[in-house]
Amino acid sequence: MNDEAFQASIRKLLKTVGVTTQQEIEKAVQLGLSEGYLKGDERLPARITVEVDGLSLALDFDGDIILE
Repeated sequence: MNDEAFQASIRKLLKTVGVTTQQEIEKAVQLGLSEGYLKGDERLPARITVEVDGLSLALDFDGDIILE
């Protein structure tokens, strides 16, 4: 196994996931605000699941997205 390539591929995947997820959450919140189903002072529970096929690995992360 090439450790450098392995670690670089993990970092690339996590960066892509992080950036894309943030952009999509921001768009969804803006839509919610503009359509009136969000007031702008919510605390939105969120869960992220990471699964790796071939490893039987599933990790869950819970947190809140705070709008105010």
